[in-house]
Amino acid sequence: MTVDAHHHVWDLSVRDQDWITGPGLQPLRRNFTVEDLQPETAAAGVTRTVLVQTVTVPEETPEFLALAAAHDLIAGVVGWTDLTRPDVAEELARLRALPGGTYLKGIRHQVQGEPDPEWLLRPDVSRGLTAVADAGLVYDLVVRAHQLPAAAEAAGSHPRLTFVLDHLGKPPIASGTLEPWATAVRALAALPNTVCKLSGMVTEADPASWTVDDLRPYAETVLDAFGPDRLMFGSDWPVCVLAGTYGEVFDAATQVIAPADRTAVFETTATRVYGL
Repeated sequence: MTVDAHHHVWDLSVRDQDWITGPGLQPLRRNFTVEDLQPETAAAGVTRTVLVQTVTVPEETPEFLALAAAHDLIAGVVGWTDLTRPDVAEELARLRALPGGTYLKGIRHQVQGEPDPEWLLRPDVSRGLTAVADAGLVYDLVVRAHQLPAAAEAAGSHPRLTFVLDHLGKPPIASGTLEPWATAVRALAALPNTVCKLSGMVTEADPASWTVDDLRPYAETVLDAFGPDRLMFGSDWPVCVLAGTYGEVFDAATQVIAPADRTAVFETTATRVYGL
């Protein structure tokens, strides 16, 4: 089994993806479906995936759970709910009782878009994170590098909750600089309840000219910090098409991970963390 622990789908006739703006993102302004993804995963040998939220609207998560129930490829869903709502625990229970509710494995919020760099530390957010832990779910962190210290503090405050860092915390790969991102990501990795996704690298590099050697220092940093048993591959399809095909992204990931570590990174870490 090979697992892609991070991808998206969307249908612009159902709702707009309001983050897809400007000429640089124009290739994403079309529908991307599970049916579009299946030939890509088949060619790469990927047999299970985790479908991840894209927009902060309550209707998306039930739709994703229904998709998971209808497609053998999708083994888990990371959805969205408002962590600050007073009845967040009841809402999580409601989602898990829906058709396909057993596929709900985690929750994610677009923390990267929050103007407050310490949004994760707000008391109402912290209460919501406790509810996620109580529900037996994990929490996906989509943060930028400057938000990593708050993410580490939140993870330290919630030792029962597994935090999964998406896209390595968005390091500045295009610039070739490692600091201060590397120090911040190592501080997060020092906490035993944290995991990292080897995802989103090609779009943080120069989309037109990236090479595997550009990605390698960042991949090696998180591999050294988290270890293979806390690192998992994610394609970030279809966002990755801005910089490369699904196959190119998959091949790049295999090249930066030594053969001895690939079973963990491409299968067992995601299977264990998300309970696939």
